[in-house]
Amino acid sequence: MTEEIYNAEHIVKTFGHGKNQVQAVKDVSFGLEKGQVTCIVGESGSGKSTVARMVLGLMPITSGKLIFQGKDVTNLKGRARTEYWRDVQAVFQDPFSAFNQFFTVGKLLERSMLMVGKNVGQERLEESLGYVGMDLSVLARYPHQLSGGQRQRVMIARALMMQPELLIADEATSMLDASLRVNVLNVLKDLRDQLGMTVLFITHDIGQACYLADRVLVMENGVMVEQGTTDEVIFNPQHEYTKRLLADVPKLHEEIELHDLQEELQKAGELA
Repeated sequence: MTEEIYNAEHIVKTFGHGKNQVQAVKDVSFGLEKGQVTCIVGESGSGKSTVARMVLGLMPITSGKLIFQGKDVTNLKGRARTEYWRDVQAVFQDPFSAFNQFFTVGKLLERSMLMVGKNVGQERLEESLGYVGMDLSVLARYPHQLSGGQRQRVMIARALMMQPELLIADEATSMLDASLRVNVLNVLKDLRDQLGMTVLFITHDIGQACYLADRVLVMENGVMVEQGTTDEVIFNPQHEYTKRLLADVPKLHEEIELHDLQEELQKAGELA
């Protein structure tokens, strides 16, 4: 039986005041199961990144409740929030902006650990880089000497050094080309399979969600319109918005048709 590590209960996020008020997230509830990758999928403006920032504690929620490992983490501040960030780490869309351009990778990682009061030894550092397919030689390099994929992998290694319970990847592949994108997705897959890492992956690309996720949550205009296992959502979508997202991925559409054909053949064999 799976264990839920995180629960969002009826969360709402409103921006502005009075007539200028905009509700970016509308009564959204979901759970994250330990050791699984959960993807929130939606187009730009759907509210998915706002949800990620609320889960991470970077943005206060308007109403609702956030529960992490049985504890209410809705309104953490000060030291309590710093301690929370040791267990909940994030990788964002633009890894380049996370680097001080005058620091080497080694200096960046050292300062990141000091900010949250963790003293990480050489063994942990080497192990974290190894999980993302890098070695200690990267520590002497500057950001401009790394490719986009390498910078993103350094950011994942930085998060891993904290040994988090939950990793949030917010559009972590959207600025990469196709080959580097697959590389980062495979890293996240390996973290789940080898370390039992719980990952919340935010993406506008439902094809990536199909490749990576155990569960898929679909958002449209601030509303969670559909959620379920990847197979349930991909092969038996219930909402028109989900069906439209799937139709926009030609290769995926072919795979769905193949899946349906295989099911029909299996049923025909059973009847025979």
